[in-house]
Amino acid sequence: MNIIEVKNLTKKFDDITAVNGISFDVKKGEIFAFLGPNGAGKSTTIKMLITLLDPTAGSIMVNGYNPEKDSNDVRRSIGIIFQDPSLDDELTAWENLEFHGVLYGVPKKIRRERIEQLLSFVELTDRRDDLVKEFSGGMKRRLEIARGLLHHPKILFLDEPTLGLDPQTRNHMWSYLQDLNSKEGTTIFFTTHYMEEAEKIARRIAIIDHGKIISSGSSEELKKETNSASLEEAFLALTGKTIRDEAAGPQDQMRMRRQAWRR
Repeated sequence: MNIIEVKNLTKKFDDITAVNGISFDVKKGEIFAFLGPNGAGKSTTIKMLITLLDPTAGSIMVNGYNPEKDSNDVRRSIGIIFQDPSLDDELTAWENLEFHGVLYGVPKKIRRERIEQLLSFVELTDRRDDLVKEFSGGMKRRLEIARGLLHHPKILFLDEPTLGLDPQTRNHMWSYLQDLNSKEGTTIFFTTHYMEEAEKIARRIAIIDHGKIISSGSSEELKKETNSASLEEAFLALTGKTIRDEAAGPQDQMRMRRQAWRR
């Protein structure tokens, strides 16, 4: 069963075609990597999936909903972790989660129980009453994961979730996410410029370049297609470029939070 379906999706900005008739799907409970060089159309596609941009043509279904017509239902279905931190440093860990739960209309009793569960899940229970400005980068990223999961999303979008983290913290974070995927069946859709992450974690990978999907499949299938020893070699063979992601910026983050509040 597909939880994301994209068909002939196109996005134009005046005379520039950022996304050019792409089609792909993501299965329910899948860990899916979406890779591409800077300017390939990756971030534009993600913004259409999460209701930040309307397509010029084509169709999208996210958890059975159309992002253009059913934007509120789509937002309730997804959690998002952007590359840039979007926590309130002047609030405690608990207060950040509480605020998010209120924005998403999670009932108080369920909200409090969920916060306790998630703080334990990301190993921050003992720091629940500490201000976020005192946290390390890895702790902040773990708290952002907890926040993104608070309203029980069916799909978790992660845009460069481990950028700037040390290798140990990166490994721990993926352990949390794989555990989440295994226990709760949460679909994970992520971008990364760490090829070894995509090769190790993703069950399927789609590579976009110049606004088009140029190949997709498992890591092994992509390596076989390009006669490569690693996913990084396969990526370079397909695109001829190094991967440098375009992260959704702070304005996008604030826009999503305002949209959640207006619900």
